Parts: sequence; structure tokens; C-alpha cells
Amino acid sequence: MRPLREEFLRFGIPALRACMESEEEWITVDEIGYLETECPEYCEALLHLMEKKRVAAVVRKQEIPFLRSLCTRDDVFLIDLDGPFGSLGCIIMASGLGKRFGGNKLMADFDGKPMIERALLATDRIFSERIVVTRSADVAKYCENRGVRVILHELPNRNDTVRIGLLAISATDGCLFCPGDQPLLSRETTAALALSAKNDKNGIFRPVCGEREGAPVLFPKSVYDELLNLPEGKGGNVIIKKHPELLRKISITDPSELMDADTREQLAFLLSQIR
Repeated sequence: MRPLREEFLRFGIPALRACMESEEEWITVDEIGYLETECPEYCEALLHLMEKKRVAAVVRKQEIPFLRSLCTRDDVFLIDLDGPFGSLGCIIMASGLGKRFGGNKLMADFDGKPMIERALLATDRIFSERIVVTRSADVAKYCENRGVRVILHELPNRNDTVRIGLLAISATDGCLFCPGDQPLLSRETTAALALSAKNDKNGIFRPVCGEREGAPVLFPKSVYDELLNLPEGKGGNVIIKKHPELLRKISITDPSELMDADTREQLAFLLSQIR
């Protein structure tokens, strides 16, 4: 294949200019590769389009200066199909005693399987390292049978769960702390948090629905030391309050994703949302 510069001038650039003048907010460009870079005028028109419109583009993964410059722009959200989520860890927080629930809520039936299964599904095939931290032997056995790493412990506080989990997966660029008792949390939401963290390695990411902020929360490596030294009985909200400038909110549309099942009544309500 060889580029035909005159065709880019004749058809390509007018097409980009028409997109600039359209009333559409988003423009899709498929694709941008080495052929396009052989026409400087087309590249210039493409940059003008990016200044005027929101652009969703497929860019070939090639070591060409113009293509690299597109991918490294500060205003670009990049998804690398060869490694979309990067090196991120996930700690499934499963150490609650279920006092309000009146039993081991994470092993309670939710649509035919233990509720902890929903957290495993919501975090599946996203993270380079994933671990469940629990005080329940039943939860530990179930997760191990599913091939998921587990830390079984007897420590009393939330900061203990954070610390022992993070020490096990500290060689990561960021870590998601996922509650085990939000059965309607979707994999799409956890993936959105991970994709966002891949593009901004300094941000703290959490989902929000309307005015309601919730979990899970993804923290960057830069605050690992602070997470390892949380006050007794405290969790990651201490870090969010300390560094509000790092917080990034990811909007979701279903408020039930952020609801936990602390009681049997709450569990029944969440189950009714999928039936």
C-alpha cells in the first residue's frame, strides 16, 4: 500500500472540514495510521478537528512521531487494546462480621450463588493482581476454589484489612478497594475506574450517582504509604479527605450499584432489582 496524497487533499481534508462545521458533538475517525501521516495537510486538519470537536479515533500502534504525539496529548483518553488496564491491583474487602445482617452475609444466597460471587464477577479479568481479605473461612474456601488469592486473618479493624491486603499487592500502579457486599456493582463500573486510572496515575477514582458518592475506590501508588499507616479503625476516606485535589468522580446511572447489603431487608431489596 502507498499513500495517495492527492486523494487526501481531494476527499480527506474536505471530510474533516465538514465534520468541523457539523452540529454533532462527537466525531469518529477510523483509522489514523502511517498512510495519513504522509499527508501533512491532512494531519494539520485533523488537529484542527480535535480542537473544535470531541473525537473518538482509532490510532494504529506505530512508532511514528505524529501518532505518538496524538496518544500523549494531555486532553486524550487513551485505551491501549493490548493492555487496557495497566498494572493495577484489587483488594476485595470481605472482613465484615455481618452483625447487622445476623450471619455471614457474604455467603448468603444472592440469585443462586453466595453474594461474594458478585464481587468476584465485578472485578474479573481487569486487574493484574487481585486478592480477597477476609475473616471468614467459608469465604476464603469459596474464593480459593474460584482460583482467587485469599488472605484469611483475625485482625479486628478496617485499617488492618487495608494494610495486609495492600502489602500483598504493593507492586502495582494503583489499587481498587472493592466492598464484598455491593452485589449490584457492575464490571463496567470497575472497568471504567481502572481505565481512568490508567490514564491518570495520580488520581483517586470513585463512582458517583447524582450527589451520592460511593465505592469501590481506586487509589494511586503515590498514597500507598498513607494507606499502610491509616489510623486505627479507619479506611481510605481519611486519604480522600486529606487529598481532595486528587479525587476524580466517575458518573454512573444506576444508584443500586452503590448500595450495600448490611441487612437481610437490604439484600432482599437489591435482589428485587434484578428480578
